[in-house]
Amino acid sequence: MRSLFLTSPRIRSKARFVAASIALATTAPSISLAQTNPLWTQEKIRNYLPHMTVPEVQDLLTRTDMVIIPVAALEQHGLHLPIGTDYLNGVEQAKLIAQQVDVLVAPILLPGQSPYHMGFEGTITLPSTLVQEVYVEAVKSLLAHGFKRFLILNAHGGNRAITTFIVDRINQETAGIAVDLGAVAGPFRDRGRMASIPLPDGTMLDRHGGTPETSSSLYLMPTLVDLEAARPATITLTPELEAMLPDVLAGDPTALTVFLAEGLKDEATGKGTSSIEMSSTGVWGSRDPREATVERGRISTEVFVDAAVAFIDRWNELRPYRP
Repeated sequence: MRSLFLTSPRIRSKARFVAASIALATTAPSISLAQTNPLWTQEKIRNYLPHMTVPEVQDLLTRTDMVIIPVAALEQHGLHLPIGTDYLNGVEQAKLIAQQVDVLVAPILLPGQSPYHMGFEGTITLPSTLVQEVYVEAVKSLLAHGFKRFLILNAHGGNRAITTFIVDRINQETAGIAVDLGAVAGPFRDRGRMASIPLPDGTMLDRHGGTPETSSSLYLMPTLVDLEAARPATITLTPELEAMLPDVLAGDPTALTVFLAEGLKDEATGKGTSSIEMSSTGVWGSRDPREATVERGRISTEVFVDAAVAFIDRWNELRPYRP
């Protein structure tokens, strides 16, 4: 009889319903979650605007008028890192800061300016003027709600000039006060701790998508890094860049400035330095990304987060918030 009971679809279905009803009466929260979107994995993060309710924003405004806004990109990052690397890493850094000090984290836009990566599928690039407008208009919305001070966190090297313009436009065109978080956190960085990071020798080009970025990603978003897919890129530099590379690797600041002024530029410029023209994988570096480590990513992240918190504390000392 028991075997017939178990093999009857109708009875099995009714039995499951009864069991579920009993369980729901005693453990409603867990069962309700079990019956929702099976792909949902997020936990509510404190001070993270997309997760907040209006009352929570109102409550935060009783304690602070500061906002961190990551400026990111959607662009190729080689064979092993996701296209959203800059966006995800920037947002995760901002969220870590906001767990130590009251500040709103407000991600606004995923893509940035990335025309030099368009040779690789998946990259999305926007004009610099449009990127600026989106962020400035977003700041105006936040100003209308009572936020006043803005820490612009540039999470993509190609947005450096855009970030400068966003900060200046907020300061010149609105009632807001803005700073470049990367720049102002600099004096607060623990140089001794940074020096403790075990690094590979500096005899190889190791920039976009290389071991520094991969290490940070291993710490900040480990489930999205596929190190098994990584491999050293074949790099083809123009003769001019090849000639100055030894000085760049030796730490010559002038050589680095000139190198970056010409390197990694839109294919349409004719410089021959877009990522598809220089790299077989999209990584701008010949070092194996598999040399990246979680420890390196952890230390560099913690040093930046601690420095950002120290700056915010100091800003609050200089200009106490009065709701």
